[in-house]
Amino acid sequence: QLKRQHINPDSAKEQQSLFELDADGVLAQAARLRRQLATEVDDKDPQRSATTKRRQWRAYQELTEQLTDVADGVVAAGLRLGGKPGKALREAYENLHIAVEHAYPGPDGEPDRAVLDGILNAGLTPTVDTDYARWRPLHWILAVPDVMERGGFDAVIGNPPFLGGTKISGALGPNMRDWISHVLSNGQGGGRADLVGYFLLRAMSLLTGQGNIGLIATNTVAQGDTREVGLDRVVADGFTIVRAIQSRSWPATSANLEYAAVWGTRGLVAAQVTRVADDMPVKRISTLLEPIGRIEGHPIRLAENQAVSFEGCKPYGAGFVLEPEESAAWIEADPMNAEVLFPYLNGEDLNSRSDASPSRWVIDLNNRPENAARHYSLPYQRILEQVKPERARKSKAVREASWWLFFRARPAMRKAIAGLDNVLVMAQTSNTLQPMLVQTEQVFSQKIIVFASNSPSLQAVLSSSVHYLWARKYSSSLRKDLSYTPSDSFLTLPRPEPTERLNEIGRTLDTERREIMLRRDLGLTKLYNLVNDPSIADSADADVARMREIHVELDQVVMDAYDWGDVPLEHGFHTYRQMLRWTVSPTARVEILDRLLEENHRRAASQGEAPPPVDTEDVAADE
Repeated sequence: QLKRQHINPDSAKEQQSLFELDADGVLAQAARLRRQLATEVDDKDPQRSATTKRRQWRAYQELTEQLTDVADGVVAAGLRLGGKPGKALREAYENLHIAVEHAYPGPDGEPDRAVLDGILNAGLTPTVDTDYARWRPLHWILAVPDVMERGGFDAVIGNPPFLGGTKISGALGPNMRDWISHVLSNGQGGGRADLVGYFLLRAMSLLTGQGNIGLIATNTVAQGDTREVGLDRVVADGFTIVRAIQSRSWPATSANLEYAAVWGTRGLVAAQVTRVADDMPVKRISTLLEPIGRIEGHPIRLAENQAVSFEGCKPYGAGFVLEPEESAAWIEADPMNAEVLFPYLNGEDLNSRSDASPSRWVIDLNNRPENAARHYSLPYQRILEQVKPERARKSKAVREASWWLFFRARPAMRKAIAGLDNVLVMAQTSNTLQPMLVQTEQVFSQKIIVFASNSPSLQAVLSSSVHYLWARKYSSSLRKDLSYTPSDSFLTLPRPEPTERLNEIGRTLDTERREIMLRRDLGLTKLYNLVNDPSIADSADADVARMREIHVELDQVVMDAYDWGDVPLEHGFHTYRQMLRWTVSPTARVEILDRLLEENHRRAASQGEAPPPVDTEDVAADE
């Protein structure tokens, strides 16, 4: 990178340069100085005295100053463009090459730093408000040349800072997010991975061939895009996980978060060496930070599941939301307002209210142009006064969107459910993970997962332990709650063919559960807290006993639909990923997950290339 003045030397043009600094020679001298600095201070020895070491440190800084300047230029030239490959990046590095020649023309030339300083200022100045007036790159080959000349570190230990993938742009700038993604992961993950995934990649790149890593991270390191960018990639490159904690609560009460821990090595680990996953000895550990089952690999998105599951709408602005009384008053004032005012169902209402009804309303102008929106005077005025100024303070993507409309209106979802009176919906963040059948004449929030179906058979499958275990394994989490991701949990789920028995048990669950909830004024969460509570005996609560009975029957019907009736389910109170639940036994769980993955791979092989995720539009939302 230093010699070619390019972040990706393989793509740099072959070109003659007047810049003739001997990078290898400088680094060799710097490594010798670093080794001398590393010796113990001894003021009795003139070669190791504090005075000598200060002199050596100054000599080291002077020696590497020019290379540091060029290295900063390599970062600055690409960082301004987010490291995105293409014509603009090629031209930026060609300009850097010229700028370096002008700044360091050789013994007979007159130095001119104007162009190089311009590149440094433009590239290293943050594009968002930060604590830094200018980024200060860390160049490992210059910071620790003695370590890098021997191949890297023997171990990297740390606790990387947490920053969610969709928050990186807001905190560091969109160009920094793109730079990290392109430079460290070749753009894999589309910039959606959390920062910890990129720290893992960097740690791996700094190791010797036998080096070790020990990192404490957020539990997202083993989930979704972050897992794919980080752990999946380093394991594919030869890293072996030897010990792991998948998810635990941070021990200090001052922090309400879940952490994970990963220990591993680039060195060869014999097959007979025991690994440890959550304090249990196992044969091997997957990138999900749990024991590897009989079937290896990750699930693949299935074309058969496309255009079925969707995330709900994202209004983006508190001014869109109304209390029912205000909505009713607006309709009374002008009946035409009823065309743009709707009940607004979010995850909390779905799971907490006994009838799963929304407690608030929302203004939905649904793709109307602004001149048409003005005809609804009260709704338009509210959005103008409250939403427009709120969005003006947000990211570029939000600022440039039509402020009177939902930021994410989900037209594909609306089209998919247009002909249905009722649809299945589920709270996106919840440990209950139970779908409910609700009316379509309402707006579903982004915290609602919408299934474009009212099939009792699908409701049965989605309400089963089979679906719960699959989603629990492959979705991400928010603290201890499951955070359902359609692209990871539904698009990959190999569903059984509908059967009449599935329809019957789906209708039974919906009818009897709805009656219990209304009669006892219980929402889904409170009802299933009772169902999953081992202290409540069947004899003590007939409704709880009946719900457990229905789920045992439902799970068996679902397994029969897969033709997997040979698996003993052995229902009871079992813990998986820290959640105690009335569900199938651990032995059945392992077998079910293995068979699902095997079936997923079989169907994926028959379909060819996997389809894209359900939604990719939120990557550059309000970060």
